[in-house]
Amino acid sequence: MGHGLAAVLAPVPALVLRWDAVFPLMLASAAVMGSPGPATLSVAFVASTFGPRRAVTYLLGVIVGTVVVLFAVASGVTATLLTFPALRVVLIAFSAVYLFWLAYRIATAPPLADQRAPGHPPPFAAATAFAIANPKAWVATTAVFAGARLAETATADALAKTAVLALMIVLIMVGWLFVGASFAPLLRNARRARVVNVTLAVALVVTTVAAVVR
Repeated sequence: MGHGLAAVLAPVPALVLRWDAVFPLMLASAAVMGSPGPATLSVAFVASTFGPRRAVTYLLGVIVGTVVVLFAVASGVTATLLTFPALRVVLIAFSAVYLFWLAYRIATAPPLADQRAPGHPPPFAAATAFAIANPKAWVATTAVFAGARLAETATADALAKTAVLALMIVLIMVGWLFVGASFAPLLRNARRARVVNVTLAVALVVTTVAAVVR
């Protein structure tokens, strides 16, 4: 019986997290996944253009889509997808087209003071699809995921990193929502709103091109 109990308890130490590696992983994800890019900037821009409350649905869509990418990376699906160059081209094309459309929406959005002006934030489904097709999400998530080891066994390590990075995705996207919301006061004046919106739209296009080129 003693041997049986020992056999049951033997795997337990392998599930213990290496807490000294958790904080570095969080810092790495904040720097790599949280840097300005198509998804993070789009959350900020939607929040600044339509207001933080109306941007929540878009925020949730981007979070869900980015977490889907994380699950794909953690499960090894990414390696399989990369064996199909045509699929990568489709993802990049979809992401680029959607972001250019979003940049146009931002550049032509009315001032926040005009709450009844036409136009709505992109819906949840569109935000989710865009986040999944975002090329930076795949590259950044893969780099961060592969750069740390939180547990001894492969399964425990993957689960631990997935949990930590999922939390970081939420924190990063919410942070960018607040960044965008901080621009809201500038957008209540029609002239300033046009200047800020066009500037943000151009920045979004630049980050999109940079992500595609990479």
